Amino acid sequence: MIKPIKYFFEALIIYSLFLIAKVIGLSLSRKVFAFIFQKVGPIVRSETIANKNLLKYSEGLTDQERTKIISNMWSNYGMTFIEYVFLNNFKKKKSHIEIEGEEILEKIFNSGKPVIFVSGHFANFELMSMEIIRKKINLATIYRPLNNFFLNPLMEHLRRKYVCENQIKKGLAGVKDVIEYINNDYSIALMLDQRVSEGERVKFFNEKALTTTLPGQLAFKYNLSLVPIFIERKVDNSFKMKVYNPIKHTNFKNKLEITEKLNQIIENMIIKNPNQWIWTHDRWK
Repeated sequence: MIKPIKYFFEALIIYSLFLIAKVIGLSLSRKVFAFIFQKVGPIVRSETIANKNLLKYSEGLTDQERTKIISNMWSNYGMTFIEYVFLNNFKKKKSHIEIEGEEILEKIFNSGKPVIFVSGHFANFELMSMEIIRKKINLATIYRPLNNFFLNPLMEHLRRKYVCENQIKKGLAGVKDVIEYINNDYSIALMLDQRVSEGERVKFFNEKALTTTLPGQLAFKYNLSLVPIFIERKVDNSFKMKVYNPIKHTNFKNKLEITEKLNQIIENMIIKNPNQWIWTHDRWK
């Protein structure tokens, strides 16, 4: 009984914050919520996990460097959180994002053959799927529902309306939907950087972590290429998205080899900008 009450008041607070953001606008909201998350984030969520993860990332980081990365992470987290209210703004315009590798998306569209897009929780990760769809690529995205059942319906609504209409719940139950979408020539987008109970232990920053092997399985079974994508927030709060060259499953022996390669790519993305990855997730649990 305690959890529903907790979730109710959490949702009430978040809905109130969303309304305030709508009133004050995107630019000011980013500044306000970046500041709030920097101050409140470490209180609400222990920094123990973040510091432990950063040690796995690099033992050579000083306390000051770790503190700076965590502070920047919360700042980005705050801006990403409040940008959900303004997803319709991003949907209507293109000036907020620069795409490197745009020609790769055009080739995928022209081929009419599905691919598996893979990435992690960087910057405002929702914008990646939005841009893929803008290129007229048929897409379905795999997502993890929020634990808060008062808040989850709103988040699902925003994603379906402004990011990607076709949402697949993460987990074994969603695999049937994935297969159905692929059979109907839809590409699939999913995040690889979170721990999954049904995954396998694959090296990630020199230590094995539970990782989904679904991309590798799909690549082998349906003869699909894998396309990594990275997004980062720039100083002016515009974004840069990089589309990597497709990875062919024929270059690997099995799904585990592909998964190891994908983890290496995610590692390099994190190294490129450690300030915009979510370090509070217990990735190596």
